[in-house]
Amino acid sequence: MVINLGWRRAPQAPAPAAATGRPASGGGRLLALDGLRLLAALFVAFFHYTGREPSVQDAWEASSATAFPGLREASAYGWMGVELFFLISGFVICMSCWGRTPGDFFRSRIVRLFPAYWVGILITTAVLVVWPTVVHPRSPSEVLLNLTMLQRPLHVTQVEGVYWSLWAEARFYLLFAFLVWRGLTLRRTVIFGYAWLIASVLATRADEHLVGVVLMPEYAPLFVAGIAFYLIHRFGSDILLWGLVAFSYLLAQHNMMTRVIGVSADDVHRPLSSKVAVGLLTLFFVVMAAVALGWTSWIRGRWLTTAGLLTYPFYLLHENIGWTIIHAMRDVRPRYLTLAFVLAVMLLASWLVHRFLERPLAAVLRGRLKAAFDGFGRPDRRYGSSPSAAQSPVSPGPAGDAAPAPADLTSTLPSPRRRPGPRPKADVVE
Repeated sequence: MVINLGWRRAPQAPAPAAATGRPASGGGRLLALDGLRLLAALFVAFFHYTGREPSVQDAWEASSATAFPGLREASAYGWMGVELFFLISGFVICMSCWGRTPGDFFRSRIVRLFPAYWVGILITTAVLVVWPTVVHPRSPSEVLLNLTMLQRPLHVTQVEGVYWSLWAEARFYLLFAFLVWRGLTLRRTVIFGYAWLIASVLATRADEHLVGVVLMPEYAPLFVAGIAFYLIHRFGSDILLWGLVAFSYLLAQHNMMTRVIGVSADDVHRPLSSKVAVGLLTLFFVVMAAVALGWTSWIRGRWLTTAGLLTYPFYLLHENIGWTIIHAMRDVRPRYLTLAFVLAVMLLASWLVHRFLERPLAAVLRGRLKAAFDGFGRPDRRYGSSPSAAQSPVSPGPAGDAAPAPADLTSTLPSPRRRPGPRPKADVVE
């Protein structure tokens, strides 16, 4: 039996407005997503500053119930901002990679992730070295390994706790790179989404730990849902795409139960409601569906673009540096004033990092990577002509005789005959 996953509409073209009830859109910047990204980052920051009990105790020198009795019940769920990040990431990565080559995908991910990440590590380390009040700085070896973004699989302590999510993002990029290499089409992307979800479920029962690390059963539904929402945005609705969204949601809400238990025990030190967590997850899916259907296209404002650009530096910088500032101002009252001040300082620092460090470094790195990729076919340096010269230093001539050897390969030539007579002493080589 053959299952036909073909669609009548062309796989590379957006669905017409008549079919979707909205203007067709095949790409472009969605300002609503920029605003959602900043909202997710602020949600995570509120969790770290007011909801995560060990951090609140160390930074404020008071329990969350004492420091923020009215806020802690909401901020205790701020960790779910990462779930929203993963949904947005699936949407944005699929959108930005459509029609691009694997080389373009590879370069764009490096340029997007590493410049701000390197700057964030160095700035955070410098602050912790000068003011080791709440968190102590990592060893030089740990800091250097953090620069690779591979510290988590090597079980090395992270400079910032939030870096764990970057490891999940990197694994998503690796999986998606195979799809980009094959070429993004509607059919392939839908098959990829369903296959990843099924494989991630099977991975929960696999004895091999590496399978679970690669397939990420706890986060795969979020990335796949983001991909499905983009396909709906680009091609319009159909039962297979909404089925992929529904499949992802059902798995994600199941995973949320385990997440709630872990966060309750390790981070907030009190029971959290799984109903609230699933309710927030449902809200995230509804908002992403609104973006996919074009219902947020009316949202405008240049500040949203700026907000989107600040999100990544803010996410990288806010945790340990924010706790350090809070500890220095812990006796200032009211505490909400301190909280607002710290958020403002971190947003300003994020803008400065983006404007004066991330952008220049990204421009240099982009140019160097492009030159390196363009030069993949350059001649071998040793032979200075073409790659074939390195493989065949002596090429046959038209009559089958060996052609003259290159000038730098004189060691392959036969030694000249010596004439009888005394040898010059200066040139004697035994």
